Amino acid sequence: MTATTRSDRRPADGSPVARVCVDVPLAHLDRPFDYLVPAELDEVAVPGTRVKVRFAGQLVDGWLLSRADDSGHTGRLAYLEKVVSPEPVLAPEVARLARAVADRYAGNLADVLRLAVPPRHARVEKEPRDDEPGPTVAAEAAAVDPRGWRDYPTGPALLRALTDGRAPRAVWSALPGEDWAARYADAVAATVAGGRGAVVVVPDARDLDRLDAALTSVLGPGRHVSLSAALGPARRYRAFLAARRGQVPVVIGTRAAMFAPVDRLGLVAIWDDGDDLHSEPRAPYPHARDVLLTRVQLAEAGALVGGYARTSEAQLLLETGWAREVVADRATVRARIPAIAPTGDDPQLARDPGAATARLPSLAWTAARDALRQDHPVLVQVPRRGYLPSISCADCRTPARCAHCAGPLALPSAGGTPACRWCARVAAAYACPQCGGRRLRAAVTGARRTAEELGRAFPDVPVRTSGREEVLTDVPGGAALVVATPGAEPVAEGGYGAVLLLDSWALLTRADLRAGEEALRRWLAAAALARPAPVGRVVVVADGALAPVQALLRWDAAWFAGRELAERRELGFPPAVRMASVTGPAEAVADLLTAARLPADAEVLGPVPAEEGRERMLVRVPRARAAALAEALHSAAGVRAARKAADPVRLQVDPLSLF
Repeated sequence: MTATTRSDRRPADGSPVARVCVDVPLAHLDRPFDYLVPAELDEVAVPGTRVKVRFAGQLVDGWLLSRADDSGHTGRLAYLEKVVSPEPVLAPEVARLARAVADRYAGNLADVLRLAVPPRHARVEKEPRDDEPGPTVAAEAAAVDPRGWRDYPTGPALLRALTDGRAPRAVWSALPGEDWAARYADAVAATVAGGRGAVVVVPDARDLDRLDAALTSVLGPGRHVSLSAALGPARRYRAFLAARRGQVPVVIGTRAAMFAPVDRLGLVAIWDDGDDLHSEPRAPYPHARDVLLTRVQLAEAGALVGGYARTSEAQLLLETGWAREVVADRATVRARIPAIAPTGDDPQLARDPGAATARLPSLAWTAARDALRQDHPVLVQVPRRGYLPSISCADCRTPARCAHCAGPLALPSAGGTPACRWCARVAAAYACPQCGGRRLRAAVTGARRTAEELGRAFPDVPVRTSGREEVLTDVPGGAALVVATPGAEPVAEGGYGAVLLLDSWALLTRADLRAGEEALRRWLAAAALARPAPVGRVVVVADGALAPVQALLRWDAAWFAGRELAERRELGFPPAVRMASVTGPAEAVADLLTAARLPADAEVLGPVPAEEGRERMLVRVPRARAAALAEALHSAAGVRAARKAADPVRLQVDPLSLF
């Protein structure tokens, strides 16, 4: 519906002022603007609709946030030009959430709303619809059976609280072999049985499919929708509208679902919150965990943060008393875990002196051989994909680099030609610049080369790979070798007889604050797929004295998270403090920080080199001063935008990685 262009327009009789968020990505314009609602748009111009308005002489998109009787603007107000669709897709609760997220991350409301509401699909909006809300599980379901949660002493109480309409907040450490999707389905069913809705966010499509099947089994078909960017525009928008119209009480999905509109929200849940897929790569770079926990505060809903591992952020929720711990007792843990052993401890080195340098020590070799003899599959986790992702000179061991961009050279296959991983240029005539040698050797071995070597070692055993090119969901329970990169491990029928965690140095030596935490998370996720001891065995090729390895051996993610948080608190690293990174050309970074009225106790760190021609500076404040930091940086960004500063600056609060 388009407004007329006649000069005799008259405003609507009731609440003639519309407060609009214009879709303009400039920090100094991050506020609502008032427009008059023409009489012909009075009925369709409702809060939550998409509109078009004149702004700075151009027709731009916007969101109608609210209607008012008058405006504080003393000048003449322009009229709304068009209501794009009468569908109120922006729920009031989501609008409040988007504003809170924008403030937390020093971002613009318009940027957050683009993440919160998927693009319009006109054909889907015109499809026949049932205006009646869908049937609720509460009307048909009895109390949820807490049997699956009985291995956790406080698990049944969590379900009772959700069924009774209370708002429990829990951090859950899952046991190895746990059907986490079924446990989440139980929690969601308990919430819906209490007459409320739920939002559950998982890292990737494999986890989403698993949770979707579990919820269909517990709730029945048609009781929930899945939201994911991979669905495509039409299916995603159709699922979004079903949730917005109140036709389903439950929304699950990847990070695209963190803003999903749900009536009477009673539970938000996130699985494996340490996965970097939960972090949005677009401004203002919100993390799904933080968005969901903000929803908990605004909607007074329950929260469930779960995983095999535990992040420092989740540990902080427990130490501050914001959430309660849901864990199994040590006797249950010992009964469920596989036999886990490192290869770098003294007894192993005494039996096998080469274990310190071997990529596949005898302990790992024996574990794989025994499992295959018992007709059980073996999982081999390799941190690097490809064939030989890094090579060096066979004579002097100098890393092989590209002559054009100095990027690392890699071999795509056994008979392939070296090529640069950065610019893709082929280096067919490579010669070492140090010694002139032309022979190459492996510096880092990838998943495909590992599969080739294991195939030669066990010639009668099928070898499967799961990684970037093809990610397997599950594998049969018979003897087989499954080589997978972290995060791509398929589930084996009955569990794996052995799990080998190779090249641990590749995870532990990353130049990242979260290297140890990430290594343990990857290891626990793979080890959780093994059968319990004494049948299941896990071998980690690492020194047993390392803290992440100790946590793996004892299956004690809580101990490691507490230790990690204590160290970060002592060193002044997140989440014990709040940090922001400012990245851009040196002059632009200095300009923004000069314009920012930072809190008195703010500490500026850096600069450090970032990508070519750019630098990064960090600003650190106590957590209590987080809001003041975000406001100061956002205001400074607005000052630069108003001055039409030419050099862009990337502003990120609580960056996932600091180094």
